[in-house]
Amino acid sequence: IEASRIEEVVRDFVDLKRSGVNFSGLCPFHSEKTPSFSVSPSKNIFKCFGCGKGGDTVHFLMEYEQISFVDAIKKLADKFNVPIEETVPSPEYLEQQNQEESLFLVNQFARDFFVHHLWETPMGKSVGLSYYNSRGFTEEIIRKFQLGYAPDTGDALLQEALQKGYDKENLEALGLVSEKGRDFFRGRAMFAIHNPSGKIIGFGGRILNTVLKAPKYINTPETEVYHKSEVLYGLYFAKKAIRKADQCILVEGYTDVVSLHQAGIENVVSASGTSLTE
Repeated sequence: IEASRIEEVVRDFVDLKRSGVNFSGLCPFHSEKTPSFSVSPSKNIFKCFGCGKGGDTVHFLMEYEQISFVDAIKKLADKFNVPIEETVPSPEYLEQQNQEESLFLVNQFARDFFVHHLWETPMGKSVGLSYYNSRGFTEEIIRKFQLGYAPDTGDALLQEALQKGYDKENLEALGLVSEKGRDFFRGRAMFAIHNPSGKIIGFGGRILNTVLKAPKYINTPETEVYHKSEVLYGLYFAKKAIRKADQCILVEGYTDVVSLHQAGIENVVSASGTSLTE
């Protein structure tokens, strides 16, 4: 913390101007037109006299980037070339981390598969894109939220995944395919669900064939990386706007989030349904 200079850390995110022995700028944690955010190089701290937030370099990074203490320390150590000693993780812990990372990679593959089928296949364009266009979504917003289309075939995702070397057990563990080898999402508009750091943890699929008697929406079942009751759809895209507005708007579903973002209202998330936990 002593080696990390507060003004150098804050300057990566805030336009600072000299004000006597200190620096001042517009607070990144709330909306303001007159600078009330102060940085003191001599004390190596920041303080906002508008919203009251303050602290050292670690507190700034934790608050601004919404990361843990340990992650903030690692970022500062990297920025200021300070070596840090870490406890060597156990083989069990490493195995768990590697398994989680494998699941994220499989979900990333599935996201790319759905996006490709939306933009590059005749059915994706005629069925998937038609649906998004009917909702008034622009290409820019569709690509931003990584929306896609699941082809209405039995095992297209499974076959491509196997061809590219992905493990069927991981596909099953993520709820992407069944034990019988059928894709879970078929003929649906696909909404990728991110965790706060941007990794794909699951999907929501909206049915496009109105003739079928099937649920309008289905979600990824509970997995090692996706727990529906703990997830807010759109949080990854909304973090910065929520911090800036000091307010979060909660809506019902995926399309509500996307529509509001397109309209310029970005401090918005969805609980993916009407059942709310505390």
